[in-house]
Amino acid sequence: MIVFKFALAFIRLLLFLIVTMLVYAVLLLTNLFYKGRAKKLSRGLVFRRFIIRILHKILGSKIIVYGKEFNQAGLIVFDHRSYFDPVVILKNILAYPVGKKEVESWPLIGSVCKTTGVIFVKREERISRKDTLLKMKAVLEQGYSILIAPEGTSHAEPTTIYFKPGAFVLAVELAIPVLPIAIDFKNLNDAWIGNDTFVPHFFKCFGKWRTEIKISYLEPILSDNVEELIAETKKVIDVEMLRFRKDWNSEMETK
Repeated sequence: MIVFKFALAFIRLLLFLIVTMLVYAVLLLTNLFYKGRAKKLSRGLVFRRFIIRILHKILGSKIIVYGKEFNQAGLIVFDHRSYFDPVVILKNILAYPVGKKEVESWPLIGSVCKTTGVIFVKREERISRKDTLLKMKAVLEQGYSILIAPEGTSHAEPTTIYFKPGAFVLAVELAIPVLPIAIDFKNLNDAWIGNDTFVPHFFKCFGKWRTEIKISYLEPILSDNVEELIAETKKVIDVEMLRFRKDWNSEMETK
């Protein structure tokens, strides 16, 4: 059984790398015929979505969706379980994600992220956080969505932890809606926490035949008060997270 899981994860990782490299090569090659950074980034969003859709088939993810995907731009906010969260959310949504600076240095993945519109932040540095907010503001003012996990770290707690206020301040300033998403994994061991690194976590998570995930698109929230905006966003996401866990626990008890 252990050998099977290792082999399955290895094959998936290999296919993951091959597909990503091929599509990324096509993006770089075709970008030679386009001028302007904005145009190239816009194409990058579409190419990234194409990569992600293929990856879901390779990795065996089973996604159960509640609600309707957003048809408006805004600040997309989600609870943070794993580095795989954005891959689930961006399967059908075009947005500029905010990610940890460390990812930028990852072989291949970092290059793909930079070319497809990921905004990197070093959360422990005030200057980096300020620069990230400026980049986010520019993207939102152009009518695109930003995807961010305001908790700033992944975890396996039953509900959300502290939300950093920076993105919500920006939403109030620009009078744009917060678009809340609740996401959770059936197997809490799939949560990417602590000092996990990419390859060991990949093998642990995708050595299973299926990775079951629930995602819920919740009603947009608009407010001119930062604290109220944060509180309401946390509330609706927490309710869904608890519902997900209750349903999964009931499902496992009946088996």
